Amino acid sequence: MKASEIISLLPYQEPFLFVDGIDTISENGIIGHYTFNKDAFFYKGHFKGNPITPGVILTECMAQIGLVCLGIYLIKDDLQDYKRPQIALTSHQMDFYLPVLPGETVTVRSDKEVFRFNKLKCKVRMYNRNEEMVTRGLISGMLKI
Repeated sequence: MKASEIISLLPYQEPFLFVDGIDTISENGIIGHYTFNKDAFFYKGHFKGNPITPGVILTECMAQIGLVCLGIYLIKDDLQDYKRPQIALTSHQMDFYLPVLPGETVTVRSDKEVFRFNKLKCKVRMYNRNEEMVTRGLISGMLKI
């Protein structure tokens, strides 16, 4: 399955799509990237005069790339006629280290911890363009075809 096919199956659209591309993907993990648009709606009020990307948006970006895209890849053999799978985030635990500014490109790296009974748990990390860790954590979710 090609990266473009995986992205087309995501249950998101602008302005809530936080995946620009998938760099590598395998049964064990994924690396993808996203550039935060300087004009994104959430910068208008977070923080006044000094905007940074909210942690919940960083978490969503990590979940979309590190859990959902990887999950679609893992269930690719069960998908029929490009039917969109249903996906639900079940838990997450994040540690934040650095801010992400408007216009910044981030890379998400995710390693599969366990995939059993359509429940996926991943260790995820986000890096800025200087390869500095922005945030890391664990994300789990359920996939339904």
